[in-house]
Amino acid sequence: MKNLINLVRKGAALWGGAIILAMPCTGPVLASQESDAVLLLAGADVMILGEVHDNADHHQMQADLLTALAPKAVVWEMITQTQAETLDPKVLSDADQLSVQLDWANSGWPDFALYAPVFAAAQGAQQFGGQVPRSVAGAVMANQNGVVAYFGEDAAIFGLDLALGKAEQQTREADQMANHCNAMPAEMLPLLVEFQRLRDAALAKAVTQALQTTGGPVAVITGNGHARRDRGVPVYLAKAHPGISVVTLGQSEGGQIEGDFDLVLDAIPVDRPDPCLAFQ
Repeated sequence: MKNLINLVRKGAALWGGAIILAMPCTGPVLASQESDAVLLLAGADVMILGEVHDNADHHQMQADLLTALAPKAVVWEMITQTQAETLDPKVLSDADQLSVQLDWANSGWPDFALYAPVFAAAQGAQQFGGQVPRSVAGAVMANQNGVVAYFGEDAAIFGLDLALGKAEQQTREADQMANHCNAMPAEMLPLLVEFQRLRDAALAKAVTQALQTTGGPVAVITGNGHARRDRGVPVYLAKAHPGISVVTLGQSEGGQIEGDFDLVLDAIPVDRPDPCLAFQ
């Protein structure tokens, strides 16, 4: 399985709505999207399942994969650890009750109906939250050394005590400017980059807790940006736990996605308003 995972990291590609696994000598093996994903994710210590937050197809795929893989723990980008500790199988299967319990209407996340199948599919696992509480996040980012202070002794474990290289910092700031429709004041960009690092590392810390508590495997439900192998949660897990196997799934729309992943599954793009209209 590890050899297959390493192989796909070198050459997984999309073709005609399915995944082609570049197998040496025998040629490519064509299979359905979901069965390919199950094959590649099974056996990993950590399975990071990316998404575009408002794409229903992406969430259904996550739900199907949780059902097929039955991880011992699920880490959620969308909820805090305090919220996760209130969840049990009964409430996970009751979308209306769960939505109220998580105060989803005031969370800022897309409609709960999109996430309900994913929560329901996680009933057999222990739940963990990777979201930094809003009350804490503001104070962390207002402090020049806030991220390091927030993680304390763990900052070095996840590599947060080291600044990004100049080229990497510039690339990430340019990405943040583009993500905010070129309407963000330049002085805000370093803060946005640091906040992304905070969220990535917080998710990695939640994964660490989940592994220590359950022994794994652990599934992570998160946006594609956090699932990226080149700069997301896998980077921080590699620093903290170099011996574990981590497989990342990115979910694209119409073949469009940014970042490096072990596997990419495609879906039809959602018809949504131009997000840049909000900046006009």
